[in-house]
Amino acid sequence: MNIHKRFIVQFFIQLILVFIIFFFILLSIWAIIGFSIMNDEVTQDLSKADSTFFSDRVTIQGKKVAFDDELKQLAKNQNGWLLVLTTKGDVIGAYNTSENVPSHFNESELAGLMLQNSSAPVEYFHWKLDEAYPQPQLLIFGRKSSETSLLNEVKTSIDWKNHHLNLSAATLKQIDEEEGWVQLINSTGKVLDGYGSEKEGISYTNQDIQTLSESEHDSVDAFFDAETEQTIIVGINHSGSSSIEENLFKRISKSILIIFIVLFLLLLTGTFWYARKFGVPLITMMKWIQNLGSGLYEQPLDLHQRPILLNKKGKLKRKYRLYKDLITTLEQLTETLHQNETQRRKMTQTRDEWISGLSHDLKTPLASISGYAQMLESENYSWTERETREFALIIAEKSGYMMELLEDLTLTYRLRNQALPIVKEEVDIIEFIRRTMIHFINDPANNYMKFVFQPQNETAIASIDTKWFQRIIDNLILNAIHYNPSGTTITVSISPIEQHLLIITIEDDGIGMDNETLDRLFQRYYRGTNTSDSGRGTGLGMAITKQLVHLHGGSINVKSSPQKGTTVRIILPA
Repeated sequence: MNIHKRFIVQFFIQLILVFIIFFFILLSIWAIIGFSIMNDEVTQDLSKADSTFFSDRVTIQGKKVAFDDELKQLAKNQNGWLLVLTTKGDVIGAYNTSENVPSHFNESELAGLMLQNSSAPVEYFHWKLDEAYPQPQLLIFGRKSSETSLLNEVKTSIDWKNHHLNLSAATLKQIDEEEGWVQLINSTGKVLDGYGSEKEGISYTNQDIQTLSESEHDSVDAFFDAETEQTIIVGINHSGSSSIEENLFKRISKSILIIFIVLFLLLLTGTFWYARKFGVPLITMMKWIQNLGSGLYEQPLDLHQRPILLNKKGKLKRKYRLYKDLITTLEQLTETLHQNETQRRKMTQTRDEWISGLSHDLKTPLASISGYAQMLESENYSWTERETREFALIIAEKSGYMMELLEDLTLTYRLRNQALPIVKEEVDIIEFIRRTMIHFINDPANNYMKFVFQPQNETAIASIDTKWFQRIIDNLILNAIHYNPSGTTITVSISPIEQHLLIITIEDDGIGMDNETLDRLFQRYYRGTNTSDSGRGTGLGMAITKQLVHLHGGSINVKSSPQKGTTVRIILPA
């Protein structure tokens, strides 16, 4: 997976996670708000609770029942009481009941409690407690209906004919204690008399009466006298209803504030997380690139000089894995630059060594030429013809060596710049190398060496430039002659590979080379011999040989060990 797709996957997963987190946060907040509203409603009216609410607050062990203190307080505050009955009607638990409550209810009594009319002075509510207990139990919550009780008190003292309430002192006290009010209205809705509210001048319409019946602030009950067509309306003000709305508003406001705080904290956390996940790796890689620009070809290191990007196991740290492709590219670039820098330093060192050797190689023959020229020029000496010819021969040899050195230098730079023309022709390589071997064998200077020629076939045709390929073979055989002692055997063999390739092997059993010499053998400025040995090459021979082999579309490799000889293998296309 490339870095583009990896970023897409990362951002998609993160957006999904953010959506899920926000969803659960909002769900949790609304659940808390709903629970708080339900709790406030139950605090004001226990009849609005469900069976789960009671199951958590009523403990039944056998025939012993324990009510939670919170439940007791709620029942007491609402002028109510609690009963727990078995399925057979036996009372096994009670709270705040009167002394005349029976210990058993038959079916008729239970029906009267559970199916009573809503205008009864006592209200009963019931729930089944069958979720948390092995045997289903019945919980009954009873409370006095304040407005109905007050209505029953008021209607006994009304003066219907004179349109007067005529309330007793005890009734007035009860109305005041319960923050109630009483009104007497006629058939047109006009208020004839009242207490705790406007007495006169008020008239109810049908809409007003409907609004009053749906009021959340007042509990209302009424009695209609058919004979006089007058109605008594009794109401009790529940100030707690307004407090529920206020609490609801406060809770919603608080929840909105909490949401904003949570969102801010999530945004802050997300900012730091994104900075750590995306910013830190980018800063690290920018530092890495700056190091490369400063010539420091290595990964950024920590205080313990360990790579910042890797863990203790040597693997890429999790926060950097998103940039794996980029890091791999930077590693390759760092390694390449490091190798190039190392190669450049080696090349500089080798070039300096070669220039030093080249200067010495030029200085030695030049000194000889200059010395013999001064001797010939001197008037103090008279040279014979034989001596003069000897001087001339030495001057010619030294000049030839200098010319060869300059030609090799020119040739290597022409090869480097691909400016050397090459004309290939099909040649029998076996015959070509056989003639070369005969030339070396017939040279009296090589009488101390042994030569072996081993062609596998009689003919082998290859496309070569005879001039430059002759330079390749001559240089390799001359190296085997010059750098090995007398008695060394030089073997040249030719073998085909599936009629497509030719292998030319030049092998000797001489002194061989060490690893350092072998590694630097094909460098242009490297000489494997002492610089004072000016008669044994220019230091460019093997570099030129390798470039000429490549120019023919082939390859060359060398294997050697000290005191075990050297093997040079050239592979050419047939």
